[in-house]
Amino acid sequence: MTTTSPPPAPAAPVDQDYPLTRVPAHARRSWFSLLVVVAGFVFFTPTMVTGGQVAGAFGFGPFLGLAVVASVVLAAYVATLAAASARTGLSTVLVSRLVLGRVGGKWASLVLGGTQIGWYGITVGIFSDLLSSALGWSVSWPLSVLGGVLMATTAYWGFKGIEILSWVSVPLMFALCIWITTVSVDEIGGWDGMFATTGDGSIPPGLALTMMIGTFISGGTQIGNWARFARSARVAFLVSFGSLIVIETAMLFFGGAGAVAFGEPDFTALLMTLGLAGLGVFMLTFNLWTTNDNAAYAFGVAGAEMFGRGTKRPFIVGGVVIGTALAVTGLADALTGFLVLLGTVIPPLGGVIIGTFLFVWRTRDPGTLVDRATAFVWPGVIAYLCGTGAAVFGTVTGIGSPAVQGVIVAIVAAPICHAVSRMSRGGSSVDGSERTQRERIGAPE
Repeated sequence: MTTTSPPPAPAAPVDQDYPLTRVPAHARRSWFSLLVVVAGFVFFTPTMVTGGQVAGAFGFGPFLGLAVVASVVLAAYVATLAAASARTGLSTVLVSRLVLGRVGGKWASLVLGGTQIGWYGITVGIFSDLLSSALGWSVSWPLSVLGGVLMATTAYWGFKGIEILSWVSVPLMFALCIWITTVSVDEIGGWDGMFATTGDGSIPPGLALTMMIGTFISGGTQIGNWARFARSARVAFLVSFGSLIVIETAMLFFGGAGAVAFGEPDFTALLMTLGLAGLGVFMLTFNLWTTNDNAAYAFGVAGAEMFGRGTKRPFIVGGVVIGTALAVTGLADALTGFLVLLGTVIPPLGGVIIGTFLFVWRTRDPGTLVDRATAFVWPGVIAYLCGTGAAVFGTVTGIGSPAVQGVIVAIVAAPICHAVSRMSRGGSSVDGSERTQRERIGAPE
């Protein structure tokens, strides 16, 4: 009598966005696909508003110089994080696991995912308020529900869905911004008139740089979620750096030109002033959608890492439900100040990743060791706490730029803490003993 073994169980479906593993070579995307997604990610309406505020304080010429400086600083930060994720093939939260440890990295998932859910709710609320005003509705909650569901669809689809939306939204928004800039230049009497403007001096240069860098530095820390699909660290760096330089400067430029010409720093309000309410709603809807599908993708990936699940989709659904509920109840507005405060603890995370990537890992790629990370990588944890302390000090005292100084302190502290750890243990890493532990985190010999 012969026996037959039962058929093998069907393999679990693989999430094509690889929330818990490296992105394999066959799933890497072309530089142009990455460029389209990053462009949609960077195209952020509040950046234009900030540009308008700074331009009103300095006049167009000095403002433009400050805008370029801010864009270069931000581009260097974001592009270096992109290179770290592309080399390892890991999302921002998984790189954080290598840098802070298996348990320590949960903090990154909590902060990055939690803040994105809050911002998702705030963005849905802005969308529903704007659209209800344009339609003359007195009740906005049905639009909150509609917007909350709609904006999640492309993120649920994954990288490809975000890419398709960016293909549509980015050219449309660029065309609209260029047209408004042309109108602004005509309004003020040509480019000579634009560069002849002077500001009211209400904002000092240091604060102006802080404002322009701060509009995107927390969001930019999440760049690894998309840069990990690049085919090399070099490609990820160049695409991200170029995108940030061009688009960030352009966003500030468009906002500044409109503000100088019409005295209105809010780009959407400027469209309303020009009698283009329908166009303004259309433009802002697409922009908010590209912002929120990136947010939904980010908290989906963070949730998958937090709970060790191989798919991001349940966490996208759960985060969207929470974020939409915050928008419907109006609680999202009350969270704004809290989320801004939490933003001071996000940039130092990027700083410790950069410091570890550049000065500890150097040319190494520890991405294959993500499942063997120790509970805490203490040099990384200590460096992160130093950076966070510097950022909180700036927030409380008003001295310096909290986000920027938090990043700088964390970058410097990371290699120092690793070096001190090796010396204190006779050359081995703080994460454990001897060579195997050095290999786990990719520390240099």
